[in-house]
Amino acid sequence: MAIDTIFIGILLAIIIAVGLIILFKAAGIIIKILLHMLFGLILLVIVDLIPFVHVPINILTVLVAGFGGFIGVVLLIILGLLGLY
Repeated sequence: MAIDTIFIGILLAIIIAVGLIILFKAAGIIIKILLHMLFGLILLVIVDLIPFVHVPINILTVLVAGFGGFIGVVLLIILGLLGLY
């Protein structure tokens, strides 16, 4: 009876440890995505200060700038200058 209780305790400890490891890895990915989006937003604000370029700042442009980085912002500038959005 005592061995069963110890076995269940060890099994629960392993399951909790694996769950926490997965949770922390997922949190790291989410933090990276949020930092990239923040960097994209900062780039969009800097680009919006240029007088002849108007890039609207909304969730779509922030996502494109966040995931695309500098290239995404350049793409948004080109699309804005061509009047495609």
